[in-house]
Amino acid sequence: MTATHATRQEPEADSTAVPELSIVMPCLNEIETLATCIDKAKRFLRESGIEGEVIIADNGSTDGSIEAAIAHGARVVPVPVRGYGAALGAGIAAARGHFVIMGDSDDSYDFSRLHVYVDGLRAGADLVMGNRFKGGIKPGAMPFLHKYLGNPVLSFIGRLFFRIPVGDFHCGLRGFRRERMIGLGLTTTGMEFASEMIVRSALAGFDIREVPTTLSPDGRSRPPHLRTWRDGWRHLRFLLLFSPRWLFLYPGLIIMGLGALLVSALLPGPMQVIPGVVLDIHSIIVGCLALIIGAQCLGFAIIARRYAALRGFLPASDRVARWPIPTRLEPSLIVAGILGVAGIGGFLYSLTQWWDVGFGPLVYGQLVRVLTVSCTAIALALQLAFTAFLSAIIDIDIKDR
Repeated sequence: MTATHATRQEPEADSTAVPELSIVMPCLNEIETLATCIDKAKRFLRESGIEGEVIIADNGSTDGSIEAAIAHGARVVPVPVRGYGAALGAGIAAARGHFVIMGDSDDSYDFSRLHVYVDGLRAGADLVMGNRFKGGIKPGAMPFLHKYLGNPVLSFIGRLFFRIPVGDFHCGLRGFRRERMIGLGLTTTGMEFASEMIVRSALAGFDIREVPTTLSPDGRSRPPHLRTWRDGWRHLRFLLLFSPRWLFLYPGLIIMGLGALLVSALLPGPMQVIPGVVLDIHSIIVGCLALIIGAQCLGFAIIARRYAALRGFLPASDRVARWPIPTRLEPSLIVAGILGVAGIGGFLYSLTQWWDVGFGPLVYGQLVRVLTVSCTAIALALQLAFTAFLSAIIDIDIKDR
C-alpha cells in the first residue's frame, strides 16, 4: 500500500477536540508487534480516562503495518524521509495532544503502564525520561555491549558535558510537552535524535525528570534497526559537536599548558628529569608545537561557541562575549602585534648570530632555542590575528535585503 493510499484511510480528526495526550510510535515494518503496542496504548487511555490518540509515524512500511495500524484505531502519519529522528519529528508535529509520549513499536516498552509519565507532566515537568537501569532490564532485552558499555559511557559523557541529571540518555520511552519540544526546532533524522532531545531541552532550561522504566525483549523475529557502532558514533559525534568546551577548549588548555611548561623549563638550557634522561632542544620543539596546536584549539572553541549561539542551536554565553581575545578584533590584533614583534626580534637576533660567522656553520644550542621560540611566537601571532578576523566576519550583521 502506498503512503498516499494510507493517508486516505486515516480516520478524520476532529479539529475542535484537543486531546490531552498523544502517544507516538515510529514504525518501519513492525507488523509482528505494532497491533499489540497500539492495543496497550488504547487500553491505557481508556482505563485512565484520558482523552488521547495513538499516532503511528510510518517510515515506509511494506509488510502490512499501515493496514494493521488503521485497523486497530491508530492515526497513520506517512514519513518519506528515512530515519528514527525523521519519523518521530513528523509524528510529534502531527500530534494534537498537549502532552506527547513517544516509544518504540517493538513491544519492548509496556504502553499500558504510562501513568508515571502522565503524572510527571501534569506535575509540571517539561520532559519525563524513562530509566531502564532503575526500572529493570529483563534478560535478553538489551545487548551486552549496549548495557555495559554503550549506554553507560554515552550517558556519562552527556551528564559530564551538559550537567543533565539523567542516568539513561537512550531510553526510547519518554514524555514531554508538545509545544515546548516543537519550539526547540529539533533537526536530526537518525538515532541521535534521542540525544538531541535531551541536550537541547537541558540547554533551554527545561524541567527534566526521570522515572523507572522496564525494558522487555522485543517481539520481533528480525534484527533491530539499531546498528551498535554506527549509531553509537552518531550519538557521540552529536554530544561533541554541541559542546565546544569539551571538544576544543579543555583539550586546548591542557595541550597549551603542557607546551608552555616545556618551553619555559627548557629555554634556559637542558634539564635532567631523572638520572640518564635529559630534555633538550628536541623537547622544546615538541613544546612549541604543543603551544601552536593548543592555541588553535582555543581559537576553535571561541569561534565555534559564537557561531553556535548566532545560529541559535546553543544559548548565548556572556562569559565568551566578554573575552577580548580573540573575540574582539582590535585587542586581538594588539596582542598579536606584541607577539609578532617579540618573535621577529628573536628571529633577527638569530640572524645576526649567523651573520657574525659569515653565514657559515653555527654552533647549535642556545641559538636554536631562541630561533624555535621566536618562530613559534610569530606563528601564534599570525594564528591570533587570523582567528580575530574570522570572529569579526562571523559577527557581521546580515541585514534583510
